[in-house]
Amino acid sequence: MKKWKPYFLTFSKLFILLLLSAVVFSYAMFQGGFVSWFLFYSFLPFALYSFVLVFYPIRDFKVERVISHKERLAGESLPIRLIITRRIPIPLFYLIMEEQVSEKTSKRFNHTSLKSLVIPGFRKHIEVAFTIHHIPRGEHEFTGIRMKVGDVLGLIEKEVIIPCESKVLIYAAYEDMIYRPVEHQYEQGTTSSNVKVQRDTSMAIGVRDYQPGDRFSWINWKATAKKNEIMTKEFEQRRSHDVMIILDRTPSNHFERVINYASSLTRAILKKGAQCGVTSVGMERTIIPIREGENHLQAIQFHLAKVEADCEQSFYQVLESERVRLLQLPIMMVLTSTINQGLIDEMRKLTLRNAQVILFVIKGKNERLTAQEAELRVQGAQGGLWIRFVHEGEFSESFVGVRRS
Repeated sequence: MKKWKPYFLTFSKLFILLLLSAVVFSYAMFQGGFVSWFLFYSFLPFALYSFVLVFYPIRDFKVERVISHKERLAGESLPIRLIITRRIPIPLFYLIMEEQVSEKTSKRFNHTSLKSLVIPGFRKHIEVAFTIHHIPRGEHEFTGIRMKVGDVLGLIEKEVIIPCESKVLIYAAYEDMIYRPVEHQYEQGTTSSNVKVQRDTSMAIGVRDYQPGDRFSWINWKATAKKNEIMTKEFEQRRSHDVMIILDRTPSNHFERVINYASSLTRAILKKGAQCGVTSVGMERTIIPIREGENHLQAIQFHLAKVEADCEQSFYQVLESERVRLLQLPIMMVLTSTINQGLIDEMRKLTLRNAQVILFVIKGKNERLTAQEAELRVQGAQGGLWIRFVHEGEFSESFVGVRRS
């Protein structure tokens, strides 16, 4: 029944158009005089146009979507240009175009208007430009263009969806911050140091593929000649500053802020010369191993661009299931937006096994701590945990002093 509904509506409107034309013509025939015939001839062009529009093939329209930059940061603007071409240039009084996106993208856009109205006239080549402001993070898929035309009388309307697929990847936003490697651990918690992470270039422990940022003197020419690829020496670090970042992917109003902080933190750690990885558990389990380099940063940012808050377990249950693997890591930085007794208890179990654990709780701008959060922070500090409440817009202060809450 749904299949035949559009055809039924079209023919019913065509019948109404013919009926109106017949009524006006009959009125002119029986009434006679200038006024009745003037009314008929005035109505005739609109009726003929509507009749032609019924059979006008708007499915023959060709659409091209031009997106100059398909990789941007969340919060930026995304300019889009649509180019429409058609073969038969009959006049069109209006053309409404609406971007069609995937269901996942539609939820992200949160009812953002993606419609444009143009008056094509006789033009065969039409260009429309519009901008999506404050585009959200994620991989967004544009599937097609919904096009709608109609006559002046409003009797005939035609609509079609023309497939036109495009994808854009919007990376998580970030703030510039300075990472200070963890040096010491006291009863009250953990302190940070300004010491720059360095490698002991006097002792090579192996070879690896070349990575952007490697020095010319690090090239191992013998290994390069054998593999016919540039290989560099792998040096032993003077201190271990390997960091594993653990993401809380349980649904939360602050989840996007957590991802933005993760993006800022990973950039700062790798820029400092340390190594980091990411543990991300939700509907799928993603472990990005601890490494360094520009390619590694790109891999982390790619994951952060697509990750969703889809974990069905409590975060402390995720840490409990990963405990055996986490205890083998040198430093863990846990990123969440919600702190509770279960999380504190699980993290204290990790610290009892001599693991270095730092908990960052991400809050909104000017959002104050609740009484329960303040109590849990004191409880965690007594158990040897370093708990920092980081507010949006103040990421750069994460390793500088202590913020009053």
